[in-house]
Amino acid sequence: MFRIMWHVLPENKSIWIGLTTIFGVWLKKSDKLLQKLKIDRMTKVKDITEEQQRSIWDELRTFVLENDLKREVAFAIKRLKEIKCYRGMRHNVGLPVRGQVTRKNARTAKKLLGRAKVRPVLKK
Repeated sequence: MFRIMWHVLPENKSIWIGLTTIFGVWLKKSDKLLQKLKIDRMTKVKDITEEQQRSIWDELRTFVLENDLKREVAFAIKRLKEIKCYRGMRHNVGLPVRGQVTRKNARTAKKLLGRAKVRPVLKK
């Protein structure tokens, strides 16, 4: 059993995919990490040695992961809302932030928020 960052990695998956259970580690980041440590990415999690586990753990300590990353993202969104920029207003209302078309998509967000909350911001 390979426990890392308070997560138990699935033993039957490759280490490349298993590392993505940690919040903030995506496929590209896990691939670069394994290349740096010279570990084959198709190695199963159950076949990883103790020494490799320690090296992966030490390397993951250098990244901002889990709760720290979530906190940084939340502070960034909070800052956008406080300065009342366009993106912050879109976050407040719950609409798409990155310029997506809202005529056909994002209807679910509009229904959940109710038209009363969406309309005043868009009319101004």
